Amino acid sequence: MNVAIIIAGGSGQRMGQDIPKQFINVYDKPILIYTLESFQRHPLIDAIEVVCIEGWHNVLWSYAKQFNIDKVKWVISGGNSAQESIRNGVDNLKDVCSDKDNVIIHDGIRPLVDDEVLTDVIEKCNEHGNGVTSLPYNEQIFVIEDEYTTKKYIPRETLRRVSTPQAYKFDKLVWAYEKAFREEIGIYGSSYTNTMMVELGETLYFAKGSDKNIKLTTKDDLEIFKGYLTAEKDKWLK
Repeated sequence: MNVAIIIAGGSGQRMGQDIPKQFINVYDKPILIYTLESFQRHPLIDAIEVVCIEGWHNVLWSYAKQFNIDKVKWVISGGNSAQESIRNGVDNLKDVCSDKDNVIIHDGIRPLVDDEVLTDVIEKCNEHGNGVTSLPYNEQIFVIEDEYTTKKYIPRETLRRVSTPQAYKFDKLVWAYEKAFREEIGIYGSSYTNTMMVELGETLYFAKGSDKNIKLTTKDDLEIFKGYLTAEKDKWLK
């Protein structure tokens, strides 16, 4: 079984709006619904759990019904951080998932998930036990010496950008979150499941990524998202 955990527990303060950014409407549809539709239509996804900001559960259930997202089976509350929210989602599935089920973790504010990216993440997880969306860096990366100068760069060929979706076997997720929170490893700041796994000594396996898979954090990101939604692909491009 392939179960998706969609993380939608944040308030989105950097967006500067009056409602959580995952519920902002773009062309008469909430951002979160665009995300859920990607998982709804994918044939390999069996069920969806949404880790949702407190007070918005009923709103989400109503939207799921309105937009025919019937793979949503559970809506639970998030925590004080992304890691607490993901742990809540994992804990809620303990009576549902078997050890070798795949759990796909994804940010609710990444609404442009390509089918082939999601497929490859699941296939890599079946093959290796995990799969994380990744892309190469196309810019040069320099290490700061002080506020204004640098003398060192990191060869971009040695770097990969890793985001969501990312997939893990359920038993490994349960083990990792229990150990991480018990021993306070990889759970603070900007930590996520992928960084936590590495801090716990696990090897991650790269899956396909897409530059369209942007995270909607600011108002400028919203404009980029709208551009993707309305763009027409030139037929002459191979």
